[in-house]
Amino acid sequence: MSSELRTRATAALDDPQLQWALVNSANRFASHRSDDLSNLDELRHAARATRNRAITNLPAILDRFAEAAESSGARVHWAADAAEANATVLAIAERHNVRLVVKSKSMLTEEIELNHALEGDGIEVVETDLGEWIIQLADEPPSHILGPALHKSAASIAELFNSHGGDDLSADPEELCAFARTSLREKFLDADMGITGCNFAVAETGTVVIVTNEGNARMVTSLPPVHVVLMGMERVVEDWEQLDLMITLLGRSATGQPMTGYLTQITGPRHEDEVDGPDELHIVVVDNGRLDIIGTEFQEMLHCIRCGSCLNVCPVYRQIGGHAYDSIYSGPMGAILSPLLAATASNRELANASTLCGACHDTCPVDIPLEDLLLRLRQKNATDASTAEQQSWKAWAETWSRPSLFRASITAARGGRWAVPSSFAPIVRGRKAPENRGSGNLRKRLRSGKV
Repeated sequence: MSSELRTRATAALDDPQLQWALVNSANRFASHRSDDLSNLDELRHAARATRNRAITNLPAILDRFAEAAESSGARVHWAADAAEANATVLAIAERHNVRLVVKSKSMLTEEIELNHALEGDGIEVVETDLGEWIIQLADEPPSHILGPALHKSAASIAELFNSHGGDDLSADPEELCAFARTSLREKFLDADMGITGCNFAVAETGTVVIVTNEGNARMVTSLPPVHVVLMGMERVVEDWEQLDLMITLLGRSATGQPMTGYLTQITGPRHEDEVDGPDELHIVVVDNGRLDIIGTEFQEMLHCIRCGSCLNVCPVYRQIGGHAYDSIYSGPMGAILSPLLAATASNRELANASTLCGACHDTCPVDIPLEDLLLRLRQKNATDASTAEQQSWKAWAETWSRPSLFRASITAARGGRWAVPSSFAPIVRGRKAPENRGSGNLRKRLRSGKV
């Protein structure tokens, strides 16, 4: 673990409020996970095959989706990276003289930093998902893919709301929600543009599917005259039968519900005989590093349906939370996806923030072998490491593969006579060398029957 990651993790471990929030929230998410399907393993295997087929044939399926969407009246745009995606949205906003945008929760817009791009052009952006609105007011990144404000207590939220126009609000959740509802209502009515993400896109009909537990997405997609969808290019399914399979697994894995509160399906803009809906629907299909993953040993990471289940069972995430990852995507899925999309010195080390216990794989609804991918990333990082670091690890492997040298090294380390190589320092820090019982002692204990 790098010094930067260790520093962030240590700060998280020393934060009593965060520790309380993680115990309560992560446990609640994990305990709500539903296993009410008798054929769950069969469905997981089917989902894995379905996602594999979609990613393997992605160009053809995306072309089919785009053709169907444009036939229904939508406009499909293609963005190679974050800059191109943001420029596309800004161009649409400029064309319609947009001054106020309301948004539904979207991890992709966080990934490409769309809010910063819009605000830099003088456009007001308002998050309307309650958790996203809270962290927007606090000027913080999300800490969980499902619960962006998971790290916040009701008392801290009340304090935050009071600093943004609340009238001596208490920590009562109903009172806080009522304030949020009142504050956001006028924004929905006045907005020039609504922006959402896309949970799934159905190629068969060109339909965008949005899964939420709050009614805000319905307001964002139906009241403003222009609706812009930001869609990660891997979110497509071929037909409604595949969508049914994904929806069956998503809610149960994410929140324990057979189906989330709102399942919104949008095919084209408002028709002449419809009373609500946008006059224009724009769908921005974003690559931003995803195409580079296809055909590699990490392709299965694109199967992820963003349920957050792996975060809830990960022993590392449950101790340090999402902000310690210093990435929009956290937990096991984030430790893999973040460096694949955009490798940096910071997220290169995220693969080490794992026990490789396999709990993430066991809970994944689309059967992604997450611990295997984490191990492959570690191997890749080792291959890319400096010559000195590689030689250090090689020497360690050769030493500890021989019992006599292993015992000698432990004895030397315990007595302080062995200088720890810099490559090993982060691993050794905070650990004690095991007691040296010696092979002779072990042999005697085995013979005596005391082991």
